[in-house]
Amino acid sequence: MLTPQIPLAFILVALIFALVEYQWRKRGGVGYSFGSLGANLGIMLGLGVSRAITSGLIAGVYLVIYAFAPIKWDMANPLTWVAGFFVLEFFYYWQHRFSHTIRWFWAAHSVHHSTNEFTLPAAFRLSWFSAFAGNWIVLSPMVLLGFHPLILGTLLVINLRYQYFLHTEAVGKLGPLEWVLNTPSHHRAHHGSNSEYLDTNYGGVLIIFDRLFGTFAEEKDDNPVVYGLTKPLKSHNPITINFHEWRNLVNDAWHSQTLPELWHAVFGRPSDGPYRQRGPRRASDPAISRVSNPVQRALVDSRSRKII
Repeated sequence: MLTPQIPLAFILVALIFALVEYQWRKRGGVGYSFGSLGANLGIMLGLGVSRAITSGLIAGVYLVIYAFAPIKWDMANPLTWVAGFFVLEFFYYWQHRFSHTIRWFWAAHSVHHSTNEFTLPAAFRLSWFSAFAGNWIVLSPMVLLGFHPLILGTLLVINLRYQYFLHTEAVGKLGPLEWVLNTPSHHRAHHGSNSEYLDTNYGGVLIIFDRLFGTFAEEKDDNPVVYGLTKPLKSHNPITINFHEWRNLVNDAWHSQTLPELWHAVFGRPSDGPYRQRGPRRASDPAISRVSNPVQRALVDSRSRKII
């Protein structure tokens, strides 16, 4: 996407918050998986290489599209940026929703949902192949509406930086802000593999489009979120994490017997294939071993001791 390399200042801020979160989890007896942390950092390094290669190409496509825009918004006008913020939120909602409901997009996006531990560094667990998957195309109508690609890119960076701080168990519900903003509570539900939480809360900074389009789900205290894929991925290998769902997709496509089967294997809902990576499950499902282990119980108990 139109996202530059992560600046040093943000890395330092992210590191400070991650250390605070680590101490909170340690004091609460929740535990901390350094294997998962290593996977997150490895994926982040590969992501930097991937974006260095692809960001310029995507920016070039957006500039070509912008040339055909019938009107062009004045970049010097503050109202352009305000309007652009809401327009981007709208298209980001649909891009994110398609990333969960179209398997080709999900093959890339599943990397982000593969973490079985919900911590701030997990925000950097993003696919190396997002540009190849092409979900950035869903944002292109914003450029055709006359918003310069620089506006799109800048607002998208702000959107994604904000979402870093949503990936935590340490912050409880935020009162009236829960009605308008995407919050850590809403994003925990989004990352849940429980049947009640699957494919919900797609917003970036705002949660209003989820409420408007019927995809909102509230995090429930009596239904603890179970993180990860519905078929949990246990590997901490960044290569395995990035390729596992593409391998499943190719396998299903290869074994398709008819054109409709092939279409569903590649572009159907992610649960259409035999791997059923998005099949629903509940936190009470006995097959989900980590719900009943001491770490998970400590995590549930710790919610009464959130920082905020």
